[in-house]
Amino acid sequence: MALTDENLVDVPGMASRWVRLANGARAHYMTAGTSGPAVILLHGGLPGSSGLAGWRFMAPYLGDNGFRVYCPDMPGFGLSDTREEYWPDGMESFVDFIDQFATALCLDEFHLAGNSMGCMNTVNYTVAHPDKVKSFILIAGDVGDVVPEHLTPPAGEFRLTAYDGTREGMRTMMEAIIHRGEAISEDLIDMRYLSARDRMDAHAKFWPTLLQYRRITDWTNENRAARLVTKGRLDRLSTPGLYLYGRQDILTPVDWGYVQEDHLPNVQFFYPDECGHQGQTDRPDLFNPVFLEFFREGTVSGELADAAGVSDRRPELPLINRSLVSA
Repeated sequence: MALTDENLVDVPGMASRWVRLANGARAHYMTAGTSGPAVILLHGGLPGSSGLAGWRFMAPYLGDNGFRVYCPDMPGFGLSDTREEYWPDGMESFVDFIDQFATALCLDEFHLAGNSMGCMNTVNYTVAHPDKVKSFILIAGDVGDVVPEHLTPPAGEFRLTAYDGTREGMRTMMEAIIHRGEAISEDLIDMRYLSARDRMDAHAKFWPTLLQYRRITDWTNENRAARLVTKGRLDRLSTPGLYLYGRQDILTPVDWGYVQEDHLPNVQFFYPDECGHQGQTDRPDLFNPVFLEFFREGTVSGELADAAGVSDRRPELPLINRSLVSA
């Protein structure tokens, strides 16, 4: 198969759309479903990432099951505006983008989820705008300084994501974040390579703030740092939240999920097997129904929770409903 005229992978059930934001940026997004509650899905932060690349297995499923799904390309990614005035300054830029994107589409409240950098952006947006987020789901990322800074992630294979700007380098990077090799198609590599090629400078501009995300006390700009504080904020939210962390994640191993779980008492954790860093791509058989049940019912059935590796490190939260029959 070839890419579309927009250099996108053709995914049945997903449509390419554009919207003009209040700041003048032209924002691209993928959508699925035409009615029902709104869901915004946020992609990761490696070069070539996009709403389509990250959520091509999830979005059509939710769209077919009664949700309106929006997968935006964040600044510096996908088909985002390449003009320099719309490059992201840092991680806080994505909070502003999400809010402008939701406003442009007249989304007053919605479910929110994200993988990797999208996990961080979900956290940052939810603590900044808790009145707009009905519930959230996190996948294999970071949660900011709610985890004490002296606790550091275990050594992983993050070096495998050092992208060299080539098509084959893109393949190597994909093989590091996706455990299920058959999900890495030639079209996916082409799409990500072409997107990354045109946005390398934009990506480089914000990347240092992602790497420093947990050490915001080291930042010289206190105003920027204050926007990303999660300590005393994320751990106090009453907004329902889940967190899924793959056991085969080679970038930031699953032990980092255990550390985060210890500091998020109100979030229900899962540790799915045969699952790497991009869990929604590796295990759509588990992630899709978990998202559907949680966004639809506000809970996850006991049977599905067990299949998805619900944490046994602490008592289950009421977000697990042992009387609910799985979808």
